[in-house]
Amino acid sequence: MPLQTDSLGTAIGESLTLHSTLCRREAGAFQNAIRSGEEVLVACTQERRLFSELAEQTEGAVSPLRFVNIRETAGWSSEAPRATPKIAALIAAARLPEPEPVATVPFHSTGHLLILGPLDAAERAAALFGEDFSITLFATGPGDAGGMQERRYPVLAGRITRLHGWLGAFELSWQADNPISLDVCTRCNACVQACPEGAIGLDYQIDMALCRSHRDCVKACQVAGAIDFQRPLQTQTECFDLVLDLRSSAATPTFNQHAPPQGYLRWDGRDLAALLALRALVGDFEKPRFITYEQKICAHSRNGAVGCRACLDVCSAEAIASDPKHQRVEVNPHLCVGCGACTTVCPTGAMAYRAPGIADQGLRLRTVLTHYVAAGGRDAVLVLHSQERGLALVEELGRAAQLGVAKGLPASCIPLGLWHTASTGIELWLSALAWGAARVVLVVTEEEAPQYLEVLQQQADVVEAMVTGLGYPAGAVQLLHCKAHTDLDAGLQALLGSRRAAIARPARFAAAPEKRSTLEMALDHLLALAPLVPAGATAIELPAPGAPLGEVLVNKDRCTLCLSCVSACPAGALLDNPQLPQLRFIEKNCVQCGLCETTCPEDAIGLHARLSLSPDRAQARVLNEMPPYVCIRCGTPFGTLKAIEGMLGKLAGHAMFQGEALERLKMCGDCRVIDLYSSSNERKVIDL
Repeated sequence: MPLQTDSLGTAIGESLTLHSTLCRREAGAFQNAIRSGEEVLVACTQERRLFSELAEQTEGAVSPLRFVNIRETAGWSSEAPRATPKIAALIAAARLPEPEPVATVPFHSTGHLLILGPLDAAERAAALFGEDFSITLFATGPGDAGGMQERRYPVLAGRITRLHGWLGAFELSWQADNPISLDVCTRCNACVQACPEGAIGLDYQIDMALCRSHRDCVKACQVAGAIDFQRPLQTQTECFDLVLDLRSSAATPTFNQHAPPQGYLRWDGRDLAALLALRALVGDFEKPRFITYEQKICAHSRNGAVGCRACLDVCSAEAIASDPKHQRVEVNPHLCVGCGACTTVCPTGAMAYRAPGIADQGLRLRTVLTHYVAAGGRDAVLVLHSQERGLALVEELGRAAQLGVAKGLPASCIPLGLWHTASTGIELWLSALAWGAARVVLVVTEEEAPQYLEVLQQQADVVEAMVTGLGYPAGAVQLLHCKAHTDLDAGLQALLGSRRAAIARPARFAAAPEKRSTLEMALDHLLALAPLVPAGATAIELPAPGAPLGEVLVNKDRCTLCLSCVSACPAGALLDNPQLPQLRFIEKNCVQCGLCETTCPEDAIGLHARLSLSPDRAQARVLNEMPPYVCIRCGTPFGTLKAIEGMLGKLAGHAMFQGEALERLKMCGDCRVIDLYSSSNERKVIDL
């Protein structure tokens, strides 16, 4: 690596000494450093294990130890001599304090394993597991050669009615609908030989479509008594810790979502690495509770009406369900894989990512961009990638560049790993642009669920509409589809072929914990520095669906000012006026969830996705108003003229609303009671 220690030291504010063999002959320098008590950052991930072991073996080692990769990400590149600002930025990000720990979700697995599939294949798979596993087989057919003669494992069979759960808590329900009980069967094969139709296979189950009820099998099985055609149909249930499914996905709908639950593996019989991962899932485990949910601002449902379904539709693990009774959604933390896509598409921030949260993610992005510029870098490109396949592509590209068969990451491209690429959205992308990023590139690979790609592209299109509408150059947020490191290499080179300059004056705000607050701060800065807004433009049109900003349109001819929409709005965008019959609207608060539209009984509301350029977008404006209807008895306003007249017109022909009854509808509630009571007393006097 052409590491420029003087320039780098100036950039990070410390004098540096270059160690070319720190993990070998110069290991003593490392040991001295970790005895100092100050935090030690090792700029090499290749020898992470070696340095960690050396720290454990060093007497008096008290320094916290961290690692950062500046080799594949910066030093192994055709632009390595110009990569000092990027290295300074990566080091600054690595030195940030760890985010506050989040709550965890526990799992407990004792190794009770269920294997589903043809009997012969299931028994061969079972033989690959050791004594730490308690194995049960569920036979779905004999397979090519049938099962082993020796019965080594309990075998179940029948028609599966349900399989659900997660690591340590799977539940299988099935109907034992076959005359042969596998608990009793000794596999003597007498029934197989006796059946004239060949209806009994080597999974020791009867194909009832072939059976002609000769009952020769019953006679052959008299000693064991395993065959009973009169056995009542029963549903049985058993719990397991792990599930190995040998069936083809086309044969069963079980766990066909993109992200199956932990502890469940669909196996083709070839990839032993996947099988080893299942073998490791015995014991006690925990994972972060990635998502928090705030019902108060959720736009899913109100008053029995359903509006936003974004989180439900995007979840690849089927971990989110609608709870119509309590008008909310529920996140199953045991099924959640932490992709964060639900938080990305949530317009209100009711779904919030916490591992790390928006404030911590924003601090990392802002730190990187600030130090990059301070070290002399220009037009930074943030390359956001996943911690698994995305990270592997970055490292493969660096190695290819070191060998001279690729260009590697350009000096302006700063790679940052995320738990998952879908865990950031429009609020952080716009903030990154406001903090001085020229571009945000999302590296997406074959590990992404199709719905992730769709919503990420929708969000990128929204950003594109905003920035180009404000006069900024196009191409602010780009999705880069990569199957191999060569795609990453070519894609980044192509993007940089069309230069996009960063904002002239980077923002200084810090990301807030709330999504909408962060989004508004980013928009305010970009609006303030907008290079070119068309003369007379009052708003920028945004693509829908996906846009979390816009206005509510009201058909005044239909609207009766019943204000159902006000009670349904989760964001405080629609308001009433206690003094006058008015429907008011604050556009800044609107999240375009659609609850007002689905709630309106008059079908008078529509949505319009846009970014308002008006300075009054945070002020309430009147969408509809009408004269009040006053009580004919006391003169008190108690409704709108249009609503009361509409009601009178509809009830005028009803038998129960004639004469005095119809007149009472023109009174306020108090006067209606007084009039009804007075009329009742008058009738009593007349009767007397």
